[in-house]
Amino acid sequence: MPLEHRRPVVALALIASFMVFVDSTIVNVTLAQLATHLSASRAELEWSLNAYTLSFAALMLGAGAIADTLGAKRAFLTGLLVFTLSSAVCAAAGSMLMLNLARLVQGAGSALLLPSALVLATASATDEHARHRLVSWWAAAGGAGMAAGPLLGGGLVALADWRAVFAVNVVIGIPAALWAWRSMPSVERRFRRLDVGGMGTATAFIGGLVFALIEAPARGWLDPAVIGAVAITIAGLVGFVLVERSVRSPLLPLKLYAERGFATAALQGTLLNFAFYGVLFTMSLLLQQGRQLSALVTGLLFLPLTGLISIANLCSAPLTRRLGRPAVLAIGQAVLTVALLALAWASSSPAVWPMVLALVPIGFSSGLLVPTMTAQSIAAVEPGLHGAASAAFNTSRQIGAAIGVATFGPLLGAAHNLASGFVTCALVAAAASLAGLCVTAFGRRTPVLVPSTDATNRGARSV
Repeated sequence: MPLEHRRPVVALALIASFMVFVDSTIVNVTLAQLATHLSASRAELEWSLNAYTLSFAALMLGAGAIADTLGAKRAFLTGLLVFTLSSAVCAAAGSMLMLNLARLVQGAGSALLLPSALVLATASATDEHARHRLVSWWAAAGGAGMAAGPLLGGGLVALADWRAVFAVNVVIGIPAALWAWRSMPSVERRFRRLDVGGMGTATAFIGGLVFALIEAPARGWLDPAVIGAVAITIAGLVGFVLVERSVRSPLLPLKLYAERGFATAALQGTLLNFAFYGVLFTMSLLLQQGRQLSALVTGLLFLPLTGLISIANLCSAPLTRRLGRPAVLAIGQAVLTVALLALAWASSSPAVWPMVLALVPIGFSSGLLVPTMTAQSIAAVEPGLHGAASAAFNTSRQIGAAIGVATFGPLLGAAHNLASGFVTCALVAAAASLAGLCVTAFGRRTPVLVPSTDATNRGARSV
């Protein structure tokens, strides 16, 4: 690829990674304004986060095959346009229903955008070393986006209101789409059979589960809608297993879970995101509704949490080489468990600074764990399954994040009891981290099949 094409492609891939991951955290600081301006209930606020995560997770498994079939450039442009237009609908939304439906579409755009951006960026590499360096940059851009989300969102809310958080995607997305259309070269298409049945049943399973968890506290578990969601969840799971056993090119080869190393890594990733995103959601409400802090101040207070993630990502590989992957996992999960217990204790103080101090080890340990877990998920399987293992692991993490938000919302309690509700949430998060530590101990004897540095490089992703 000529130099005049390489630089725009890499720049656009980094922009795409930043945009996708910034939207996983930026909406947290708008929750108080959404509750006031759009009269959002607690369940509707949960959906504003989970609608994005839900479609992102459900389509991520098949996004690589879609990118191969459509062509990376076409998939990139489609994903970017879907993401940008749905962001415009979010910014113009007059009700929470409209906002949450647009967030669902936005997540679908992200699922198309992210893998195609990586394919285009790595296609511009001249050798293996350059490819590894581009993957690291791409991952670091995602980590920077996630870290910048609360602070950027707080600043936009302070300067305008919650609509600016979504409008900024339009300001960036339209020029980026025009730039990509004019400067991006096409990458050779590779035909891959799409597992439409797998994508449909996976979406039914994840969507039904999240709907039941969010709506059951308000409606009751015997409500017809909740019972229907549970039935869809079970049917989706059974259908997914049957489909994946019968198709030639399954989204998720079930033999992945026969490898204990992969299965434990997937469970660890689910537990980590369950705790991390659940705490991020509930702490946003505690600071803004309970402590009456502005969105900007809330974003600044989250900086020790999110800002340390990218730094810890870079520390993960050297620490793993020095101490070994099981030791890094055990240390990271032990630190995270203690830090979450400290956060529960600190939240009872009228001062904010004890909570901010507790966020420092939470952010660093979380950033340390994700690339280590990702590397473990890839190294535990044969090379031919690396792509499927990466997609399955990241889907597990997204499911964990959705379940965390859906579970922690009801635990937070009514608005007049946010402080005690948050203590409960932090303790549940600590229990999840402790469970992850137990899983690490269980899987410690698992042999590593492919202890390659390539796996570590591909694991350098943000939370």
